Amino acid sequence: MDLEVCQLGLIPYGRALAMQEQLLALRQGQQIGDLLLLLEHPPVITLGKRGKMEHVLAPKAWLEEHQVEVHTTDRGGEVTYHGPGQLIGYMFIDLRSHGRDIRRFVHNLEQVFITLLHKYYQIESFRDPEHTGVWVGQGKISAIGLAIKRWVTMHGFAFNVSTNLEHFRWIIPCGITDKSVSSLNALLGAEVDMAAVAAQVAGTFCEIFSYHPRHIGEEQLYSYLRSNPDAQAEA
Repeated sequence: MDLEVCQLGLIPYGRALAMQEQLLALRQGQQIGDLLLLLEHPPVITLGKRGKMEHVLAPKAWLEEHQVEVHTTDRGGEVTYHGPGQLIGYMFIDLRSHGRDIRRFVHNLEQVFITLLHKYYQIESFRDPEHTGVWVGQGKISAIGLAIKRWVTMHGFAFNVSTNLEHFRWIIPCGITDKSVSSLNALLGAEVDMAAVAAQVAGTFCEIFSYHPRHIGEEQLYSYLRSNPDAQAEA
């Protein structure tokens, strides 16, 4: 089973969300196959379905002054921060090919980062029985928030590679007040190459989910978007 993987670089959240909605519709209509986008965002705060504005601690005026957008989304979860140095994965996967088992899918998504951290960096990580995502002793290193519509996924994961962890002070991450966040750079005490980490994530994702990776360029991705610019996702 093939998984197309496309690396996009730094993209504003609003633009990426519009792309997601269109790609979701294309996947729902079987016009494209399973697809994983890997990218980064400029600083942005997003609220999931259970997100509360009181968990955004930075004043609205300060956020506007520093051009930090706040977006309400239909993903699962609460409040999170995205920014440069954080590898974002948006996935458009038909869960009918994965047993229609959402819990197992999320479990396997967590396993991607547990396996990657151990295999490439000898870092031990774990699940928290109360909170979705992947954790190390110093805090959460990978967050997961999905939306599933007609058995097709959108949104995905955020992996802290060289993220500015001070920016998480702008929010109460995922509504959790008694746990911190961490990053790969913080754990290693050294800079890591984002492109190399993205390749590791794509490879480990395909390993865990039994995919054969097929890397595509931006032009191929945008050809999908141009093929049906009016595609409307169905809930």
